Amino acid sequence: MKNVQKGFTLIELMIVVAIIAILAAIAIPQYQSYITKSQFSESQTIADGLKTPIVEYFNQTGSCPAVGGANGTNGSLASNILSYSGKYVKSATVAPNAAKTGCEISVLFKASPSVSTPLNGATVIIAGTDNGGSFSWLCDQGNASKIPTKYEPTACVGN
Repeated sequence: MKNVQKGFTLIELMIVVAIIAILAAIAIPQYQSYITKSQFSESQTIADGLKTPIVEYFNQTGSCPAVGGANGTNGSLASNILSYSGKYVKSATVAPNAAKTGCEISVLFKASPSVSTPLNGATVIIAGTDNGGSFSWLCDQGNASKIPTKYEPTACVGN
């Protein structure tokens, strides 16, 4: 009786490994890009939480609030600065813009291994300009953060 061997040949196994390597070469950079974009979106979420109180304060006083003061005294938002941080964002601060016609929100990413390399320690500035009672907001105007635009949401690209 003949002994029949069953299994895969070395060539077949090498072809499967090559296909997996090609798929991984395509998928891993896409996954890393997705992770960076999702981490960047945290900065926008934190800034969005600051926009309404900033506009209200600016409309009432004509100046920008300081983030981190106690209970809205001395020109500050009624909150602790630590509440304007996140898993990837270290802090968010508010200051008048250069022309004193609005406020800027500066969002600083943490410098840690958990933050994607393009965002690590970077600062994104969301500039608000008073338009007579309403504000217009521009995210990362002129790519001041030097974060590649492929990681920024469409609302930030082209400002």
